[in-house]
Amino acid sequence: MMNRLKAAVIGVGAMGANHCRIYEQNPGTRLVGISDTDEKRLRDIGKKYGVNTYSSVRELLKLETPDIATISTPTTAHTKTALECIRAGTDLLIEKPIAETVKNAEKIVEEARKKDVKVMVGHIERFNPAVQELKKRLKKKELGEVYTISATRVGPFPHRIRDTGVILDLAVHDIDIMGYLTESNVIRVYAETKSKIHTEKEDMLSGILKFKDGVTGVLDINWVTPDKTRELKVIGEKGMFRVEYINQQLTFCKNKKTWKNYSYQEILKGSVKGEAKMIRIEKKEPLMIEVESFIDSVKNCSKPPVTTEDGVNALKVALAIKSSARERRVVNL
Repeated sequence: MMNRLKAAVIGVGAMGANHCRIYEQNPGTRLVGISDTDEKRLRDIGKKYGVNTYSSVRELLKLETPDIATISTPTTAHTKTALECIRAGTDLLIEKPIAETVKNAEKIVEEARKKDVKVMVGHIERFNPAVQELKKRLKKKELGEVYTISATRVGPFPHRIRDTGVILDLAVHDIDIMGYLTESNVIRVYAETKSKIHTEKEDMLSGILKFKDGVTGVLDINWVTPDKTRELKVIGEKGMFRVEYINQQLTFCKNKKTWKNYSYQEILKGSVKGEAKMIRIEKKEPLMIEVESFIDSVKNCSKPPVTTEDGVNALKVALAIKSSARERRVVNL
């Protein structure tokens, strides 16, 4: 039997605790240590999983020598923590976004390259089974030419959030997904933001992204909606795919076949609605798929499914959106 990888989790808030659970459950890993600045939280999670706890990342790395680690600290701590882990030779899964600035993200990329350390960025929505099925169907050209991708990611304000706004916390998910589905880069953005509840950061975003391949991305993101919605619509020449992230549902709404003799009224209507088909999806926890894929890439010495390049690209677009909203202009990338 292959030796189990020694795993550590740095930052054991809500997401970090889930990483602990998955490492503990996975037969290929052994959770050996955790670290956090919140002493009570650290103590509680350490007791739950029976692992050693550390307030110092350096001590954790020195005493436990983990093979792999998840970094799920606040974004502002990603760079310092990642560099410590990389210099210790620990392969990393860094929660999105990779860093708070492009300069710091590139420091992580360069240090990982020099030390030959694997780094994966945790863009979790790629691992939603509905998104993975959508990706396969778009590759098969089942939608024909893709015209627009619209993302709705709205809900009530999460009081756990203090260090960032909706662009880096939420919109970065959809920026990454749009790039993943189109396999194209964003060339320009325009955005409007508001701050209505979060006094320091934006809590509402309306944004438009233009991709090199001609696809338009539309973002509707906020923390001011009473009901939580996570939805993606991909519209193309043959109809529309709709993903509901929370329920892991994928629906295809087909354009009805047109006929030669249009009436004037039918011309005004444009596309004619056809059948809607819900596609069967085998449901599984996206975070579990993500962590398993990271473990597999480490064990197989293969490229991680979400690279540092992917993480940097998503961050660049997110920061361009922030600039656009702040300066009230179109920003080219």
